Amino acid sequence: MIEPSLVISLLSKQQEHLKVLLLLLKSELEAISSRDVEKLDQGCLLKVQQLELIQQLDQQIAELPQIAELKNHLWFSEAVSQLDELLEQCKEQNEVNRQSVEQSQLIVERFKHELLQNRGKSGLTYTAKGKPAIDSIGKGIKA
Repeated sequence: MIEPSLVISLLSKQQEHLKVLLLLLKSELEAISSRDVEKLDQGCLLKVQQLELIQQLDQQIAELPQIAELKNHLWFSEAVSQLDELLEQCKEQNEVNRQSVEQSQLIVERFKHELLQNRGKSGLTYTAKGKPAIDSIGKGIKA
């Protein structure tokens, strides 16, 4: 028989790792907004570490010899439900971060396009992929 305290300890650790991951994701959004590349890089490393710890604990819990029996206990189901809620919050925050990065990229592309238009209105052309570029071929060459 598995000690409930062992299982509760594993579930509590899992909950703490998910809370840390959620805080890292919120911090990542701040770094995205402020365009702090150094903070983003550091946050990514910490996120990967947390995800690895979460995965390891998940594996440990899944390998418990009487996991099927534990799933029938109300306290276990409630604890797993709380973990699922935290995981869902992490997924939602990650989606917000993804959308923020995409918006930032669109703004940069639009700004680049404006700069290219103002820099060389007569030489503005497009690449094969539809990206704006300045055509400088042939300028300044006299035959």
